This record gives sequence, structure tokens and C-alpha cells, in this order.
Amino acid sequence: MRIVRRSAADAARLAAAGMHPVLARVYAGRGITTAEQVDHRLRGLHPPDALGGMQRAVTLLAEAIRTGARIVVAGDFDCDGATGCAVGVRGLEMLGAVEPDFVVPHRAVHGYGLGPTLVESLRVRPPSLVVTVDNGIASHAGVAAANALGMQVVVTDHHLPGASLPPAAAIVNPNLPGDPFPSKALAGVGVLFYLLLATRARLRADGWFGPSRPEPDLAALLDLVALGTVADLVPLDRNNRTLVASGLRRIRSGAASAGISALFGVAGRSTADASASDLGYAIGPRVNAAGRLEDMSLGIRCLLARTPEAASALAARLDAINRERRELQAAMTEEAVAIADRLHLAGGAPPAGLCLFDPGWHAGVVGLVASRIKDRLRRPVFAFAPAGDATGMLRGSGRSIDGFHLRDALAEVDAGQPGLVERFGGHAMAAGITLAADRLAAFAAAFDAVAARHLGAQEDPAECLSDGELPAAEATVALATLLRDAGPWGQAFPEPVFDGRFRVDDCRVLAGGHLRLRLRHVTCGTPVDAVQFGAAAERPPAAIRCAYQLGLDDWRGERRVRLLVRHVEPA
Repeated sequence: MRIVRRSAADAARLAAAGMHPVLARVYAGRGITTAEQVDHRLRGLHPPDALGGMQRAVTLLAEAIRTGARIVVAGDFDCDGATGCAVGVRGLEMLGAVEPDFVVPHRAVHGYGLGPTLVESLRVRPPSLVVTVDNGIASHAGVAAANALGMQVVVTDHHLPGASLPPAAAIVNPNLPGDPFPSKALAGVGVLFYLLLATRARLRADGWFGPSRPEPDLAALLDLVALGTVADLVPLDRNNRTLVASGLRRIRSGAASAGISALFGVAGRSTADASASDLGYAIGPRVNAAGRLEDMSLGIRCLLARTPEAASALAARLDAINRERRELQAAMTEEAVAIADRLHLAGGAPPAGLCLFDPGWHAGVVGLVASRIKDRLRRPVFAFAPAGDATGMLRGSGRSIDGFHLRDALAEVDAGQPGLVERFGGHAMAAGITLAADRLAAFAAAFDAVAARHLGAQEDPAECLSDGELPAAEATVALATLLRDAGPWGQAFPEPVFDGRFRVDDCRVLAGGHLRLRLRHVTCGTPVDAVQFGAAAERPPAAIRCAYQLGLDDWRGERRVRLLVRHVEPA
């Protein structure tokens, strides 16, 4: 990996319009050319009626609300699906639905999405309408089973469709072929939020709201929308940044839901200083842990909790499960590193696309393992584990690198060898797959061949992109705060990163394998504190060039700048 500085050709124009010069450089490096592109007020959202299929879905949902029909939101066992369930249930209540409920699959019992076994669980109190969130576009059998039981299904999803669509009463998905919605990056929770907005407009036009039933402010759901959007790693285009920025404003102002506030508490994070990185690295993993190791209904109940006391009890349980997940992940990652090392050719590079498997691995954690190995080797990676049921199948989760579309790669494998893969789905950076255990070797070879064809023979494609050098005098608390609040930063809109040359005055290993560094600017001699996470085995030389983020640290009641080192190379 090498440090490469971003081009920032439009920085001068942004600075001339009154923007801080450093922020102008950062924005220009991400393709921003006008201040309007970073105006994240809600009025800038794309309109709901731009989504294809919306009118039919709204008609069904509004009618179910008006008639008091039973509505169930069917989610998924990740944070996007969990927040989508919570948004669905709370939003439907706000619109006047009668006791809306949710159902979510258990990873080991039902498998992914609205499958027939999950539909069968609804027989006890059958709903008139099932609304999926973050799933459904591949649920042909499940939708057919619901139809056979007299349930109508509205599919809201954001995953790429297969060759045919399920027999749903309505489908809302910005990634359907030909869909006119300008943003293809909506997370599942974002799609459902848009459906609620459009349904509110229909009910308003029909005279549903009045003195006895005030029109609700659906912006109250945006903290949940922000969490699901960030946690699902969808690209933060302008539309998604607007959703996330609006949700963060609610959290910082003290208007977050009881569940999210409690999760901030157990994570030791301040809601007043909430950032997208808090959602992605502290809150999202705690919600996800329930779906990975236990039952995602626990996470959804936390997000739906009505009192701080109930939310705190559920958040504490999620925190405990997350600690267990971290221990399991660490052990599995260590095993995965050993397997990946064995796959290296003698003295050569790893395969272009890796498939890793161990019969003792947990299916709920393989995605995290794939992500760690992907970061380590900078190759697309699938990690597999036994499905945990009587089928004898394997479940795999994949993570990709920039420039390699993972779901398209699976489609290419499937087209070349029909029947090799049982099921697959996902998007560019993450995907899931189910296949028979005796077909793993064939899939690994096919996936490696597709990756090699698309990635070419480049030995090390990774670059650490920097926004340039930052003079020591500019590395202030004020600038760090300005940059933090200028986001939200995330997928496809990365946090500001700077580079510089330093002498290493001191280096100490912290608990957890992190490094605490005392650096000194080569040019001016100014000292600065820094931390490098997970780098205890890679102690730096005496003189370095490093890429870093400008972080904030509260020490004994005083806020100060601390560098978060992302990459080190010899000076």
C-alpha cells in the first residue's frame, strides 16, 4: 500500500465562495464542485414518487391502514433490516395503523429473507399485508407461500434482482432495471422510509388526518434511518448523506429514540458528539450481534423500546452478545489468516479471489472474517461456515474491494456453471451465498477465475488516499470539529485523511494491541499525540511518513487533537 494524494482541482473555487480552505480541499477531493452539493437539508431529498412501484404499494398500505387490517413488517437479521423493522412498526403506528407487528428470520432456523418457513410462522395470527424490508426481491417461494395463505406482500428492498421477480402485489426497489429513482444507493431502511413518506402524502390527500388524528412528523424516525444506512455500508451519495446528517442532528440534539440512546450509553459514546463513525463502529455492531449469534428480534425490540429503562436492559444484553461476538471473531480471524497463508503460492501472491472455510466456524460471523482478510490481502474474499441446520449446506458471506462488483461476480459464476450455487444475493461490496459442501472447491476455483479476469495481474492495487499535508499550526480542535461535522463521512465519501512526515519520539503498546505514539513534525518540531489501532505487531521506525485522520480526544476534561494513524511507511 502506498500513500497517494487526491486531486482537488475545484478547491480554490469552493474556498473563494467562503469555505474553509482545508474543508474545500477535502470536498473537492470527493468530487464536490459547489456548496449546494453539501447542503444536507431534508428539502433536498429526491421525492418519493420518483420510485417505481410506489403508487401501487402506497394504495395497498393506505387501504390496510384505513381498514384496520393487520400489517406485519418482515425484516432481515442485520442492522439495516432491524432498523427497517423498527422504522416500519413505529412509522405505521404514527400513520394510524392498528397494532402493526414485525417478524424476522432466525439465521439458523429460517435462513435469509421471507422464506416459506418464516411465512409458516405467521399462520397463528395471519396478517392481511406483509411488508418486507431489506429483503424480498429474491423471495420467490416465500412470497408464493404468503399468497397461498391469503396474504398480500409488498416487497421493499434495495438488493439487485435476479432474472425474474417474485409474485408480490407491489415491489419498491430503486435497483430494478429501468427504475427512474436517481439514487441507487438507498439502504433497505431508506426504501421503507420513502414508502412511509409517500403513504403519508396519500393519507393526507384522502383526509385521513385531522384534529383527532394529527399528521405525524416522520422525521422522528431519521435516527433509525441513519443507523441502518451507515451500518449497511451503502454509498453515501448526497441523498443518503442528507438522511444520515438529519438523523445525526436528532441524536446530537437529544431527540434520539430510547433504544439508540441506550446503545450509545453502553458503547461509552456521547450522543452530543455523535458521528457516522459512531453508528458504523459502535452502535451498528451491537445491533448486528443479536442477528449473528442469537435472535435479531432482541435488537429490534431494543430499537422499539418505549422507555429508557426497557431500552437500557435490552442494550446491556446486546452489549454482552457483542463482546462474545468479538471473542469468536478474533479466534475465527486467526484461523482464517492461517488458511489464507496456506493458499499463497510459494513466494507468490494469494489467489485473486479467496474462499475460506472451517467446519467449526459460526455462520453469523463469517462476513466479519471475510472483511478482515479482505483488508489484509486486498482481495475479494468469501468465508464459509456450516449452515447450522439439517440441510448440510454451507453459508458464505463475501466482502469486496473497490473496482470488483461482488454480486455481479456471483452472477457470472452462476451463468458459467448453472446449479453450482444454490442461492446468492447482495450488492457491489458485500454478498451472501448458499451452496452444497461438496461444491465448495468448484466454486472457489470459479470465483478465483472470475476475480483474476476482472482484477488483472496487478500485484498490489491498494492505495491510501490522502487530502495532502496539514501544517502543524492548522491541526486544531476547531478544524477537527469542523471536519467531523462536515460529513457525514462513510462509504464512497470517506473521512478526511492527511499525510505528513514525523519523528517517533515514543511508542507504547496499549491493551487490545493498539499503539500509542508521540510524534514530532519533521518540519517544525511540534509534538503531537497519536494512536494506531491494531498495530502492536508493526512498531514504526524512528522516522515515518504516515496517513492520519484528525481526531479529538477528551483528557481530564480538556479536548485536544489526537492523530488517528491509518497507514505508516518509512520516511
